[in-house]
Amino acid sequence: EPTVRTELMEQIPPIAIFLQESRPKFPTAFFEYLMPIVVRYLTDVNNQVRKAGQEALLILLEQDLVAQSDIENKVCPILLELSAPDSDDEYKVEAVNIICKMASMLSRTTVEHMLLPRFCELCSDAKLFQVRKICAANFGDICNAVGQEATERLLIPKFFELCSDSVWGMRKACAECFMAVSYTTSPEVRRSKLSPLFISLISDTCRWVRQAAFQSLGPFISTFANPSSAGLYIREDGTLSIRPSVQDVNSNSCQPSNNIPLMSSSTNAT
Repeated sequence: EPTVRTELMEQIPPIAIFLQESRPKFPTAFFEYLMPIVVRYLTDVNNQVRKAGQEALLILLEQDLVAQSDIENKVCPILLELSAPDSDDEYKVEAVNIICKMASMLSRTTVEHMLLPRFCELCSDAKLFQVRKICAANFGDICNAVGQEATERLLIPKFFELCSDSVWGMRKACAECFMAVSYTTSPEVRRSKLSPLFISLISDTCRWVRQAAFQSLGPFISTFANPSSAGLYIREDGTLSIRPSVQDVNSNSCQPSNNIPLMSSSTNAT
């Protein structure tokens, strides 16, 4: 019964936390019994069961309850299988979505070696624009997960493709995450490649794309600043903020703090 399997999935994370806290008594229970169930339910025939399994997996990863060996030998292979070119459309969309969400929770080596090649393929998926849309919307997070070298070598060419996609929603998603992508690159790439690309978005034929680009203009410009002198930095939640100077910290506490968010890469300004 699907409702039973869904309810079971919702109970997996608290059970896993209990087993983690009682590891001397149950040293291998989670890895032997629960993790195989989570992986199996990622391919369940019922949509609600799969969704519950995906949510359970993300919670387990966030709580650092999944062993690296299970991530590499069980989780990643099934996601690669589900996101393969000949996979069912619904499964593929779900797989790319969870790949993007879990990238920030895994080690850089795991993401770069196991998931990044497939992500690059999905950015060019000609069959499903929904897949490309998910890739575009999460592009900044993937760049941050793999770092500058892999971003410039593998991801920037894909970003150019998405920024010129025939679907305007794709270009809009790229404009919205432009600051996060730029922040991961070197000043030279930012100046020589991303600046002309941004100009093309700000001059786009679709007004929604232009509007998103104008809203990202300030954050994009901020990535050109020297963090040590400008005091700009990116918080873990993607918010661009100002780090207060020593003088500000020692000033009267009644004065307003400079450590305020300027703009979030994922929030539209008015």
